[in-house]
Amino acid sequence: MRDKAGMTDSLRPGLFAGRTALVTGGGSGIGRVIARRFAALGAQVVLAGRHEETLAAARGEIEAAGGIALAHPTDIRQVEQVEALVQATLARFGRIDFVVNNAGGQFPARPSEISDRGWRAVVDLNLNGTWNVLSRVGPHLLAQRFGAVVNVVHVYVFGRGAPTFAHSGAARAGVVSLTRSLAAYWARHDVTINALAPGSIDTTALREKEYAALMADYEAQQRTDIPAHRLGTPEEMAEICAFLCSPAARYINGAVLVADGAQYLGNWSDPWDMEKP
Repeated sequence: MRDKAGMTDSLRPGLFAGRTALVTGGGSGIGRVIARRFAALGAQVVLAGRHEETLAAARGEIEAAGGIALAHPTDIRQVEQVEALVQATLARFGRIDFVVNNAGGQFPARPSEISDRGWRAVVDLNLNGTWNVLSRVGPHLLAQRFGAVVNVVHVYVFGRGAPTFAHSGAARAGVVSLTRSLAAYWARHDVTINALAPGSIDTTALREKEYAALMADYEAQQRTDIPAHRLGTPEEMAEICAFLCSPAARYINGAVLVADGAQYLGNWSDPWDMEKP
């Protein structure tokens, strides 16, 4: 239902008042916008990430808008740092209600160009790092018999594979499987866990030199290939994350929501000469 101002009831003002949201990768990109949106809906927000400067800036934005935020530098690959993050959150706010596992990263490369070190680094961040957070936060959600988790992956985790990101595709496909596996256990404790698979999103990361080197005009080609003929926005992804944590989504569990402007169904231009492996 919509009110006269066009606001959906599922994301009404103050919806998350008294709740605590933990956002990894919250200092920049999509994560930063997600954190701002949860704060705007009344949540106390915990920003986790590796770079103290960006976390401080993100916290400042939230506080300037009247929100409450805690910035805690964290490398999710390090279990002891994740445990410190959880303890700091509980010490400050007393509970954790929502978790958005947004931290991750990858670099475009041909399979033959991925070193052993590069492979392990990407898998450790995207898969093991997500597990580190889930395994440490999960018991608190289960004990309070309430919670919602959103694991951010991408459209390269499905049947078409990830030709440009073999390492990240494999790791994040593991996150999708983990999401569904945990849902089978956590659902009986009123904890939801779902995944969001964005397509190409309009962020600075899309314009980094590694991506620009894929083809003459990577961004323009993306806009052509995506049936919607545009990139997604971080704000759209933030709305979806908020919805998945809202009362309206309590019966959605173990799902993967694709938000890609039909990119998965469109043309995938070869980023380079595929004859070379």
